[in-house]
Amino acid sequence: MLEVKGIHTFYGLSHILFDVSLKVDIGQVVCLLGRNGAGKTTTLKSIMGLSPPAEGHIWFNQEDITGTAPFRLARKGMGYVPDDRRIFADLTVGENLEIAARKGPVGGDWDKEKVYELFPALKDLDGRGSGLLSGGEQKMLAIARALMTNPQFLLLDEPTEGLAPVLVRSLGERIKKLKEIGLTVLLAEQNIKFTLGLSDYGYIIDNGRIKYQGTVAELTDNEEVKKICGI
Repeated sequence: MLEVKGIHTFYGLSHILFDVSLKVDIGQVVCLLGRNGAGKTTTLKSIMGLSPPAEGHIWFNQEDITGTAPFRLARKGMGYVPDDRRIFADLTVGENLEIAARKGPVGGDWDKEKVYELFPALKDLDGRGSGLLSGGEQKMLAIARALMTNPQFLLLDEPTEGLAPVLVRSLGERIKKLKEIGLTVLLAEQNIKFTLGLSDYGYIIDNGRIKYQGTVAELTDNEEVKKICGI
């Protein structure tokens, strides 16, 4: 579904990503692991067109989407949940969901009712101002809002950041449900245990470069990976 080939991304004159390549097959949950500042967020922003790469190419469903505007990628079936959530604080929970609602390129049946089945806590908060939610509730809302666009492919950036352990477990259960219904996910995270428990395949990024890749078992058994990720 997604292939990133040899991208180099800059912020101004700062070279952030160096020859990054990765692949996500249909129905997979693939993780991108690394410490703070390793290049995870920039990789997702490069894919989503928020920080277009200066070199290299990105394909989605066999179409070259390198540098395509984010709103066009959303129309093509990509959903994005940034690490800072970016919810509309002045709108209610329900309004945040309604404003994002659309049919995906291949249909899909995510609506408020189905989203509330996945995140029951949000249903009771439907009329509450989103700026009044806790960090965990805002994280759930950000994911739910992305699902309302009926994506084929979901990019999740640091979904567990700042969450209490009980909320991390709850979030993991919901990502597993998304995997069970066939949604393809690229998950950028620092939380190694959480992420490897959900993933089919993984990439380790450090200093803007992909250092290792492999199955969960291969990564878990690699001593160098443990050092890079602080396992």
